[in-house]
Amino acid sequence: MSKIIVTGGAGYIGSHTIVDLIEHGYDVVSVDNFSRSGEAVFEGIKAITGRNVKNYKANLCEEGEVRKIFDKEIDVAGVIHFAAFKSVSESVEFPMKYYENNLYSLINVLKCMKDYSIQNLVFSSSCSVYGNINSLPVTESTPLAKPECPYAATKQMGEQMIMDFSKMSESNSILLRYFNPVGAHPSAVIGETPYDKPNNLVPVITQTAIGLQKKMYVWGGDYETRDGSCVRDYIHVMDIAAAHTLALDYLISHKNESRCEIFNVGSGNGVSVFEAIASFEKVSGFKLNYEKGPRRPGDVVAIYANNQLISERLGWIPRFTLDDMMESAWAWEKKMAGK
Repeated sequence: MSKIIVTGGAGYIGSHTIVDLIEHGYDVVSVDNFSRSGEAVFEGIKAITGRNVKNYKANLCEEGEVRKIFDKEIDVAGVIHFAAFKSVSESVEFPMKYYENNLYSLINVLKCMKDYSIQNLVFSSSCSVYGNINSLPVTESTPLAKPECPYAATKQMGEQMIMDFSKMSESNSILLRYFNPVGAHPSAVIGETPYDKPNNLVPVITQTAIGLQKKMYVWGGDYETRDGSCVRDYIHVMDIAAAHTLALDYLISHKNESRCEIFNVGSGNGVSVFEAIASFEKVSGFKLNYEKGPRRPGDVVAIYANNQLISERLGWIPRFTLDDMMESAWAWEKKMAGK
């Protein structure tokens, strides 16, 4: 089995990707210091896959700690780098924390990949790199606009670092620009566990429905969209996980056409906030308590993907519908609440 190091392996997308990797024959080593996650997720991964996953509790911003891991783990075929802070609103409030954490950790991983001759990297990027754009859907060649928040800026900078790194090393890289991950594993054994108060739409919806929040707000109901709310491309977390496994397969099989390639990971459908709420209400039978609020700093108006390239090159096709995403997210929320 090819050994893969997954940074941020206890996180939302990282944990689901570990499940997909194991199910496709990979040996996985995780690195996560649990600053935004918990150890219990590895019990969930074991329940699904039957495998214990080794995790190094390390701070990737400390180069010495990163090198100790790469010293111990030999014959590593690739790295998937998830580890990063990801809240738009928090990054606006604490920009230096985001620049330090998201960039230093990536720099140290790239240094070790070069020094330990690790050939393949899949980077967790984001549709936020596109900023507010004038033409939809976005393709991988859509010019990047000014980032709307420090989080998005760190993803733009991270991509540029990897592009430059690829020019002076033997490594091959894929940048996966995924859109809005939602949902949980179909077993409801693992899912999204927000750090502190959630900022992403779906956990806000499910926490409101379960009673953890009395009311939710739709931030900005006056945008120039079909119903006034922001439009996003929601994609099931297991579809995103599958894209990472396919990206590794692609690199390890030497199918890449250049040292660094970029793929959008999205459903290709733009869904408004009100449409997402309607989907949840349909599958859950629960009427949400919500109202419109002011626009939120850092939010783009509308964005959704053209996913033709990843379909053609990697054979990736999303399997889950919006209703599937909401149903699995609701099953996970109810399980966490013991209902």
